[in-house]
Amino acid sequence: MTTLLRIASMSLAAFAAVPSLSAQANRLDADVDRRVPQVVEKVVAWRRDIHAHPELSNRETRTADIVAQQLRALGLEVRTGVAHTGVVGVLRGGKPGPVVALRADMDALPVTEEVDVPFASKVRATYNGQDVGVMHACGHDTHTAMLMGVAEILTSMRDDLPGTVKFIFQPAEEGAPAGEQGGAALMIAEGALENPKPDAIFGLHVFPYPTGEIRYRPGGAMASSNSFRIVVHGRQTHGAIPWAGIDPIVIASQVVLGLQTIASRQIDLTAAPAVVTVGAINGGVRNNIIPDSVVMIGTIRTFEDAVRRDVFDRIRRTAESIAQSAGASALVAIDSGNPVTYNDPALTERLLPTLRAVAGPTHVSLGPPITTAEDFSRYQERVPGVFFFMGITPPGTDPRTAAPNHSPRFFVDEAAFPIGIRALAHAAVDYLTARH
Repeated sequence: MTTLLRIASMSLAAFAAVPSLSAQANRLDADVDRRVPQVVEKVVAWRRDIHAHPELSNRETRTADIVAQQLRALGLEVRTGVAHTGVVGVLRGGKPGPVVALRADMDALPVTEEVDVPFASKVRATYNGQDVGVMHACGHDTHTAMLMGVAEILTSMRDDLPGTVKFIFQPAEEGAPAGEQGGAALMIAEGALENPKPDAIFGLHVFPYPTGEIRYRPGGAMASSNSFRIVVHGRQTHGAIPWAGIDPIVIASQVVLGLQTIASRQIDLTAAPAVVTVGAINGGVRNNIIPDSVVMIGTIRTFEDAVRRDVFDRIRRTAESIAQSAGASALVAIDSGNPVTYNDPALTERLLPTLRAVAGPTHVSLGPPITTAEDFSRYQERVPGVFFFMGITPPGTDPRTAAPNHSPRFFVDEAAFPIGIRALAHAAVDYLTARH
């Protein structure tokens, strides 16, 4: 069965799974469902084009141009160059009402693609001084394409919309390059949530659940994330006479081991999860020279602010105390990072009937807390928001063994697109009409 045939059958199957939907839906909901098949082919084409031409964070120039041209062609108010390459489109409905925002991210990752598809990325670029392959290994190409489709659907219904829809296409969700600012924080600083200010915001992320399955979680859905950098300063000496110096490599090794006890022995993980990971350690240039310093970098993931602050304190104390015990010193820096992706419980409850109507009641379920992070949380600090997950693992592939996001083998089943388009479009319409 071809991809487009599978897409059509998937959409019809989901619709048939909830026969009460057409009877209960108001005219706007019916219009959304009628228009989705008309944009699916465009969404697939947009996604494949963006996938074949991925761009790293703060470099999404081509992708932003595609988005801006589409929004302008629809007659929306369009602002470009927000947070470097971000695009914001405003659709003002024909009737008065609230303001709702929908967000998609546009950036790709420094990953060399290994998926065998005709539109696989062959792009290479420079990332933090290194030559890298570039791939949409997290699915942001799908988010962008689906939201473009939603914009086309809702614009065609403009006269009947009671309120305003704001489309936010964001760069640098994966983090700005070293020495740069970007992402949701910079989008907000440059006015993405103003003129008009949304009353609510929604977003989705593709994930290796079964195709078309939706997972949600009220409250803390994704972890906060903070990067840390520890520099251990010793005293350089000849490798043959280590007693003449202070070896920062040995001390850094002890610090790495000490940090492992924070999550495993010092935090009550039954109350709230926490992760401390050292991702890189660098020091020395020659086999017979003990260097003057060693640098290590890592990430911290937590779900509660109190735990987050406690982990920060423990990292500092662990590194500084171990270094001091050996006559060295340790400088610890922890960035501001991203807060917990916190789904407003009341808004989540209000959205649930919409998601169940779109995917079918048996295909929507409570998901676990996820220790990956999202700067969608920055928007949620300003307005109530809900961020949910949609499966893209095709039938015949075990989701438990499917390549995860950020893998060079990450694969997206395009048959899920109608579900994603409908989920975002209905979320906006149902919020504006206050149906639930």
